[in-house]
Amino acid sequence: MLFLKRYKVLSYEMGLLFRDGEFQGLRQTGAHWFFDLLDKIDMDVVSQREPWLSHEKLDLIVKSGALRDRAVVLDLKDHERALVWIENRFSHILPAGLYAYWTGQKNVRVEVIDARNVRFEHDELKVIARSPIVNRVLDVCAVSRDHVGVLFIDGRYADTLAPGLYAFWKGQSEAKVVEIDLRETMVDIGGQDIMTADKVTLRLNAVVTYKIADARKAVSQTDDIRQALYRETQLVLRGVVGARELDAFLTDKDHVAKEIEDNVRRRADELGLEIASVGIRDVILPGDMKDLMNKVTEARKAAEANLIARREETAAIRSQANTARLLADSPTLMRLRELEVLEKIAMNGKLNIILGEKSPGEKGLADKVVNLL
Repeated sequence: MLFLKRYKVLSYEMGLLFRDGEFQGLRQTGAHWFFDLLDKIDMDVVSQREPWLSHEKLDLIVKSGALRDRAVVLDLKDHERALVWIENRFSHILPAGLYAYWTGQKNVRVEVIDARNVRFEHDELKVIARSPIVNRVLDVCAVSRDHVGVLFIDGRYADTLAPGLYAFWKGQSEAKVVEIDLRETMVDIGGQDIMTADKVTLRLNAVVTYKIADARKAVSQTDDIRQALYRETQLVLRGVVGARELDAFLTDKDHVAKEIEDNVRRRADELGLEIASVGIRDVILPGDMKDLMNKVTEARKAAEANLIARREETAAIRSQANTARLLADSPTLMRLRELEVLEKIAMNGKLNIILGEKSPGEKGLADKVVNLL
């Protein structure tokens, strides 16, 4: 008949009956007939296999009380969120609003969370964070190994986070995590042109090794910690090297490097840094100054070599004088020395002895040689 309406509800379905736009109740499994002369009756058949009951008139359905013992009803306030678990598997997170979930076909479990605590903590956070729709209500971040995260909420420091996974509710407060690397890092201070006290321009290359000691200070004191350390080291180099003359700097570079390190360390403490070492890697002189230094070095080495030669000559002369004095005081030693000389001459070649005639009353050379031999 024209005025009869028939609706069929399957075992996994539920009928939502409306008359003249007003909710009239639920209709369960079976065929349902209605005599509707004025076409005011309508029934929406929904599946319970999908637990979420989504309907434009959900507020009327909930208000009627028909869902009692048949569905989980949630009326989340502005500061509340809900975690939905279906068949003991995480499904999604709900923001503030009105929701209903059928419980007849599947096991539905709901956790209501107070989002006024901006940081979201849960034993199953890793599972929840993998959900594709979680980013609608949560800001999820991970702090890497050997790092820490400095947490700011509404621009104020809140906590320092160890490595791990963290989540924060959106829409309540602004949460920001700044990740800081705790490992040792090097900063090259290259190409620094510095004038010494005696007006010589040097180019220095230095290196600073540091690590973060106080992450909060490192984030709060400056917007770029590496640039700040670079700038402070530049100033220290100019102050320490510029107060010395070239010779004093070159002859005592270790002491200069120690003074630079002490000054950089004091400033680094204020930035939340721990300095491991500061070293001068290269000292580059201007071309003309380099030639001049080479000449000075060459002259110094030549003078040192000349001084050594003179010392050796003086020692040799002194040894000869001592020997002569000893021979003069001992005729026997003198005679032995003469025999040694004759022996060396005889061994190196033929020895010819020419004897002259002796003068009257004097002992001749022949007699002296005979006596010597």
